[in-house]
Amino acid sequence: MANSFGVFSSQTFLIFVLLPSLFSALTAATNTLTPRPFNKIYAFGDSFTDTGNTKTATGPSGFGHVSTSPYGSTYFHHPTNRYSDGRLVIDFVTQSLSLPFLPPYLHNKDNATYGVNFAVGGATAINHAFFVKNNLSLDITPQSIQTQLIWFNKFLESKGCKAAESSVPQCQAAFDDALFWVGEIGVNDYAYTLGSSVTSDTIRKLAIPSFTNFLQALLKRGAKYVVVQGLPTTGCLPLAMYLAPEDDRDGIGCVKSVNNQSYTHNLVLQAQLQNLRQQFPQAVIVYADYWNAFRMVMKNPGKYGFKEPFKACCGSGEPPYNFNVFATCGSPSAKACPNPYQYINWDGVHLTEAMYKVMSDMFLSGTFSRPPFSYLLSRKQRDG
Repeated sequence: MANSFGVFSSQTFLIFVLLPSLFSALTAATNTLTPRPFNKIYAFGDSFTDTGNTKTATGPSGFGHVSTSPYGSTYFHHPTNRYSDGRLVIDFVTQSLSLPFLPPYLHNKDNATYGVNFAVGGATAINHAFFVKNNLSLDITPQSIQTQLIWFNKFLESKGCKAAESSVPQCQAAFDDALFWVGEIGVNDYAYTLGSSVTSDTIRKLAIPSFTNFLQALLKRGAKYVVVQGLPTTGCLPLAMYLAPEDDRDGIGCVKSVNNQSYTHNLVLQAQLQNLRQQFPQAVIVYADYWNAFRMVMKNPGKYGFKEPFKACCGSGEPPYNFNVFATCGSPSAKACPNPYQYINWDGVHLTEAMYKVMSDMFLSGTFSRPPFSYLLSRKQRDG
């Protein structure tokens, strides 16, 4: 093999050396000629969107190893406090818009030129006080979507934009050319009440008004371009499969009762989004259909390159889902699979980078956003 390198001429060597530099120059020139549609992104949500606001010491104790290997092993090659082996949907969104990864609000406030991520693992749509009142606060983080709104308002104030002065240049700078990406929120609300007397109807009736108030506050402050992810098919997660009786299954092998719960939640959410569109006609509000996108992959995983639709890549080894709530990913007895790109699920709840990539493609370029994300981009281009 070593002798084969001798056939390369000096011209060939120069080509290999110069091509990367030439490509970088062309890319830079293209970026200069084609302005980015958005200069910044503000992200909100829970652990599906969190890029580092929680760490091992502050996240939900059920998944208390996010700061340790093998989290982050696929793309970053080290833990980044993302609940995955690599990038999340929000990371693929930023890359698709030629923006850098978003810094987490709690740990990197100074680097906010291109936006901030306020999402936090374990977050709920309902305020924390509700769970405390019902003795359901043992294993949860205290932050809710309303907490993230408070953080966002504090961030704006730090930039000279106060609530009563929305027309000042500092506020215009914060909102102009900004995309608001709201990851799914509400899965934790239902999960935290499992086994309690609190019904899913109660959670839905409290969670959606709280979430709607959050969106309304963003829109009143000046948000013009908003993407809202619905809940995924949470009944397809290994945790749900592990906990549910085997006779509670739907046509694709997932937990029927849990998927129905998420589906009903999303129906009510979509009705509220339509009301908000009427209240704020100047804004573009896109619904990213996580439930149907996820279900599409589960119906035919092989089409998307997946061989393991139900088993976690990183877990205890316990059959049939490679999952045990007492030995989750990152704990001493858990191991990661060598091929996470063939798995939909990473650690029993959160998804692999490969699955997040498929989901982001479906939202950004596919048919699972309403109106299409391309419409949002065209409106932004038209309105300037």
